[in-house]
Amino acid sequence: MKKIEDYIVSVPDFPKPGILFRDVTGILADADGLKLTLDTLYKALENVEFDVVAGLEARGFLFGVSVAEHFHKPFVPVRKKGKLPRETVGTDYDLEYGSTSIEIHKDSIKPGQRVIIVDDLLATGGTAKAAATLFEKLGGTIECCIFVIELFDLKGREKLNEYRVESLTKFPGH
Repeated sequence: MKKIEDYIVSVPDFPKPGILFRDVTGILADADGLKLTLDTLYKALENVEFDVVAGLEARGFLFGVSVAEHFHKPFVPVRKKGKLPRETVGTDYDLEYGSTSIEIHKDSIKPGQRVIIVDDLLATGGTAKAAATLFEKLGGTIECCIFVIELFDLKGREKLNEYRVESLTKFPGH
């Protein structure tokens, strides 16, 4: 029986030399891999109380929308600056190799709502932490951050230590 790890493709020197990219499109390209991954996400979240699913651009959308549909919850896209059409709230943050900005619609949640953050990959934790900060700024509570892949040696979990963090698979980052 195959495991989720068997569907993840490792791509050396992408997006730049020295990076070993863990590609989830192998999961998406195989119906059995996709079903296994989604079923594992659902099981990991079945005892988490939440009101809203947030997906991080772009691969977090792929898994987050399915989670939202499965649990019959609304989905909130967390996007790069300038991509959302209505009034937004945003933040700048650092990445492993630069800095960037993300935004959510200002009316994406109501104060007191419980949010889960879904993404394909936890590396240094910067994007998930920035997203959590945005939802908290709007009065939300982060119930869980869940990832298909965790690059454990990049210590992203430490940046998210105030939240429940779940990952379906773990790989070294280098």
